[in-house]
Amino acid sequence: MNAALFSDPLLKVAIMAALEAGRKIMEIYADDDYGVELKGDASPLTLADKAAHEVIMQALRQTGLPVLSEEGQEISYAERSVWERFWMVDPLDGTKEFISRNGEFTVNIALIEQGCPVLGAVYVPVIDELYIGQEGKGALLIRAAASEACAAVSLPYGGGAEADGVYRVVCSRSHLNEETLAFIEGLRTEHPEIEIVQRGSSLKICMVAAGDADTYPRFGPTMEWDTAAGHAVVRAAGKRLVVAGSGDEVQYNKENLLNPSFVVQ
Repeated sequence: MNAALFSDPLLKVAIMAALEAGRKIMEIYADDDYGVELKGDASPLTLADKAAHEVIMQALRQTGLPVLSEEGQEISYAERSVWERFWMVDPLDGTKEFISRNGEFTVNIALIEQGCPVLGAVYVPVIDELYIGQEGKGALLIRAAASEACAAVSLPYGGGAEADGVYRVVCSRSHLNEETLAFIEGLRTEHPEIEIVQRGSSLKICMVAAGDADTYPRFGPTMEWDTAAGHAVVRAAGKRLVVAGSGDEVQYNKENLLNPSFVVQ
């Protein structure tokens, strides 16, 4: 276990915020009425998204740093462009997975410095697992994270999952398109044995960070808050989330918060 990770006060705040948001989400998950409504872009919004947002905002306020959240008020680029350090939050990543009750949704909290995710917490409420990572200090998977019996395992630094000769590609459960399939076919020259695994939310990024998958290609729209926390964990585990075709690391707090197509590897 990397004790240095737990000594950072900002990471402690992020962890407690993620766990409390997960608890609120699970209270609503156990109910019959999620209060589903559609946002302006036709994506779903539930009572759980709102409740998690409120919990996280309350926790992060104590740090004095600004917060950019998917469910928060719109903040102009003129205002946020001068932020050198801020929180980027997706209170409930994988709302469609939440509604379909497959358990593949997460709470994502990241600290961004100069456009780069330097600290992140990704919590999976249904299985009570927490991925955390911090630049220069490594990454951990904490099982039974909300209980006194929690146990932390260091994520392997660098390397891939291809120990058994199978190259594992993790893809979106909801957005497996032709570009992604073409990318996977292109991998077969180097990796004849490919297994495709489909997951929801930022779990895909965490699978690469943990060495449970070799790569995650995403050729489709995502927002910065979808990837920031997982990106921080991946970076801390010695891996990268890069713009597809260029190899440049994905940046944050752009004027347009839409991510480019990317590959995690």
